[in-house]
Amino acid sequence: MEINELEKNNNLDINNNLEKNQKNFLETVLGKTINTAIDIGIRALLPEFVENQVINIKDNLMKFGLKDGINKTIDDAIDLGKSAIGMITGNFEDLSQMQNVVKNGGLIDGISSLLDTVVDKTRQAGLIDNNIAKTIKQGKNIILNNIENNIESTFNKQYEAIEYTNKYIKNWKEAFNNKDFANMEKEYSKIKNELKELAPIQKTLDEANNIEILHNLIKNNGQDFNLSKEQLELVEKLK
Repeated sequence: MEINELEKNNNLDINNNLEKNQKNFLETVLGKTINTAIDIGIRALLPEFVENQVINIKDNLMKFGLKDGINKTIDDAIDLGKSAIGMITGNFEDLSQMQNVVKNGGLIDGISSLLDTVVDKTRQAGLIDNNIAKTIKQGKNIILNNIENNIESTFNKQYEAIEYTNKYIKNWKEAFNNKDFANMEKEYSKIKNELKELAPIQKTLDEANNIEILHNLIKNNGQDFNLSKEQLELVEKLK
């Protein structure tokens, strides 16, 4: 196999992994948001119910398709949203593109239909009575509004996290230019912590990865800033 073909295959693997990681991120973040909103919504709609009763209702809804339905609705919304905004590749280039896909993918409408279907199935199975089913369906806008607001809040937190990450990256570079390894270590730790919860966007991941390589090169070399030609080439990528 020729080098160009190897590079092509390697880039394909990287792109596929990134698309998978981005999808997993959205599934996890949106899934938690939707589940939390449903919990809060049921409590608000049925204030006379104790905690165990609310949990029991939610568990019964899960048994009749809510869990799998949420995952499928999220996946369908991502695919539809990508098509709606005309995404050429499968990967999100930035956070705003990710947010636009969610907004244009019909997620809220999908969850609305899902709730109707699952509540009806659970009622027909005799696991919730007619009054509870009617209350949830008639009051589902409370749940849907909460989902929409929480998604907005989640993306706002992501924008803040990106700002912090960019700030820490800038601080790390300044510390590197000053050959101040103590401050490099401090900023590097902050970058790593932010990346744990940050949406996987290629540009940020690439920059963080280059910093990690260079940081560990210096660290493992006894904090020696005398770099080889190859290492200096890496430094240029960070500018």
